[in-house]
Amino acid sequence: MKPITILDGGMGRELKRMGAPFTQPLWSAQALIEAPELVTLAHQNFVDAGAEIIIANSYACVPFHLGDALYQSDGARLAKEAAIIAQNAALAANHQVLVAGALPPAFGSYRPDLFKLTEGEAIFNALFVAQDPHVDIWIAETISSLEELGTIQTVLAQTDKPCHYAFSLLDEPDGEPRLRSGEPIVKAIESVCKLGAEGILFNCSIPEVMAKAVSATKTIVDMRSPSTEIGVYANNFAPIQADHEANDTMQAIRELTPEDYLRYCQSWSELGATILGGCCGIGPEHIEALASWKRSQIE
Repeated sequence: MKPITILDGGMGRELKRMGAPFTQPLWSAQALIEAPELVTLAHQNFVDAGAEIIIANSYACVPFHLGDALYQSDGARLAKEAAIIAQNAALAANHQVLVAGALPPAFGSYRPDLFKLTEGEAIFNALFVAQDPHVDIWIAETISSLEELGTIQTVLAQTDKPCHYAFSLLDEPDGEPRLRSGEPIVKAIESVCKLGAEGILFNCSIPEVMAKAVSATKTIVDMRSPSTEIGVYANNFAPIQADHEANDTMQAIRELTPEDYLRYCQSWSELGATILGGCCGIGPEHIEALASWKRSQIE
């Protein structure tokens, strides 16, 4: 069995917890603009907790968060700075840490209905060009539809660096796992497997929906692309509705302790997941519990 790799946790909520500048609609980009030293410290918090992959803080470097004017003038620069900050944090670590460039939703999380193909491809490409010289791998995050996936695959075809595709699922534990668009995840998994991509991940959905997704992915990966890794980094949110307005409300955090989250991670590992971390609301304390468990497995 492949060894577990520890991903970091949710950057936005960690910055907020630290007291960094953090308001809507800028989200995690505000600290990048006003207090980049706190972005460095947030990365350091996750590295110290045991993270082996940190994701550049470029999630909000899109017009949806920055606004059109600031995105046009500074979006690419901010994404580049985010990648450099993460790169420097990894270089300062006392263990090996990889930096992942992020391709976030171009038009807001969880809203595949807002996706615009031509404009989305231009945004993804700008973020790719800005970050690529400073990252080790790529993670396309919170993918919510097959159309969005296809556009991202076109952009990432430019790199020979390892590429991982992270899908956001409907927060419906009782049904079959589906993308936020309602499309079955099987089609998304098959599309990624055709490319022989390095990873298929599930992120920014509640923990309760992840096990079925991992099981379905494992079945397909074993047949189509055995070298592709499976990963999970769930959020600590209450379930998100289809009409969620990301810039209008601050999603509620529930009480999910490090021990609670570790139990979920252990169950995903048993099902075949080998990349484990956290998304929104999963902090360094959760990652530390996960890293401690990994060490205990080795010892």
